[in-house]
Amino acid sequence: MKKVSIVFYISVAILALLVLVGITMPTKLETVTSNLQDFITNTFGWYYLIVVTFFVIVCLYLLVSPIGQIKLGKQEDKPEFSRPTWLAMLFSAGMGIGLVFYGTAEPISHYAISSPTGETGTDQAMKDAMRFTFFHWGIHAWAIYGIIALSLAYFTFRKGERSLISATLKPVIGKYADGVLGKIIDIIAVIATVIGVATTLGFGAVQINGGLSYLFGIPSNLMSQFLIVLVVTILFIISALTGLGKGIKILSNANMAIALVLFLLTFILGPTLFTLNLFTDTVGTYLQNLINMSFRIAPLNEKHRNWINGWTIFYWAWWIAWSPFVGIFIARVSKGRTIREFVIYVLLVPSLIGFIWFTTFGSASMFLEHNGIASISKLATEESLFGVFANYPMGTILSILAIILIGTFFITSADSGTFVLGMMTTNGSQNPSNSVKVLWGILLTTIALVLLYSGGLQALQNTMIIAALPFSIVMALMTFSLLKALNKEAKEYGIGKLKKRK
Repeated sequence: MKKVSIVFYISVAILALLVLVGITMPTKLETVTSNLQDFITNTFGWYYLIVVTFFVIVCLYLLVSPIGQIKLGKQEDKPEFSRPTWLAMLFSAGMGIGLVFYGTAEPISHYAISSPTGETGTDQAMKDAMRFTFFHWGIHAWAIYGIIALSLAYFTFRKGERSLISATLKPVIGKYADGVLGKIIDIIAVIATVIGVATTLGFGAVQINGGLSYLFGIPSNLMSQFLIVLVVTILFIISALTGLGKGIKILSNANMAIALVLFLLTFILGPTLFTLNLFTDTVGTYLQNLINMSFRIAPLNEKHRNWINGWTIFYWAWWIAWSPFVGIFIARVSKGRTIREFVIYVLLVPSLIGFIWFTTFGSASMFLEHNGIASISKLATEESLFGVFANYPMGTILSILAIILIGTFFITSADSGTFVLGMMTTNGSQNPSNSVKVLWGILLTTIALVLLYSGGLQALQNTMIIAALPFSIVMALMTFSLLKALNKEAKEYGIGKLKKRK
């Protein structure tokens, strides 16, 4: 077993304390963390909007800059995975399960219940719903992941540093990256990852249980959720033991194949022409309003400000909190790509695929509600997709496909999580041992089951969102560190300089 670092022991101790509080005082912890989360969104909402937009600008700059030709690795390094497999891995780790659950739920919620502009149930409300869904799941979200992944991939594969968040900060904090400060940064990253994956296991079990209950009448209770978590755990540990090139690779490709079938059937059986028109219109309004949405804080409209806090600021904090896990995983599978290719496939391509997915499933739910065919907005989040399929031919087949897809995305996320945690707690090892991955798998499952039982999952999720604030500062430092190192290399090799004519 590759020796675990001190980061492992300190992280486990802090997590044990958090879980203990979550067990003994779940309501109290939820109240305290909820109040603190509200304080942060009210006080630092402006900061989140600026810093996330800054990440987008940096990614776009690297796309068009001559620096984009720099390879994430040595010049002779070749990519480990094909482009389709690489893209499948990015999606599966990044937001795969979220696309399935919120593909229908978020647009219908914005349209019928909680509008970003205060207008519900109208044609304009439908357009606004899709535009803001694009905004929350588009280039801003992927830029957050991209900054972490790009920094790690560059410093690990190009500069030979360890695959640790702290190692990317050497150009700005120097020797402190290897000292106590570096350890603190890595511990924050580990805790954010554990909380993210554990709460996903817990909430995912609740959501799968809700779907099975809606479809087949399976009881929606703690016992069913425990069984779901245990089955998923067994499967993701088996996958983790097979390694990155087998388990995660096979699962990721399977995810994309099942998702493609589900998408095509929904697109064909649903309001196809309406979907195409809505997609075209929303892409236009999204691009027209991108700058406005990026800085929209509504200081003089309390209702709109509350919506921004509850949706946009929450999402930015959520993606930041998830970014250590997803970013490290994306970096690990991106060796041998150029920076320009990386930005195209990590920022632009996933955003476009997400837009197509959300329009197809979002338009399906809104079309049914807008035309009085079904009240999808009255269903719980985990039921809305199945509520749409209930109105389609082959609805049961589509629902079964969706449950299988949720399961495979679920397993892939947990598998990726154990791999990344193994890397972070063995001094940045590129291939952590099976024993470390299994140990993290058991710890993640234990945390999820204990908090499911005690009712402390929501409090733990709040804690994760709170942790996003200090980590966003780390991300900003990582960005400056990356730009400093890239500009230094560009000067050394004359990248971007015009050649003099003879």
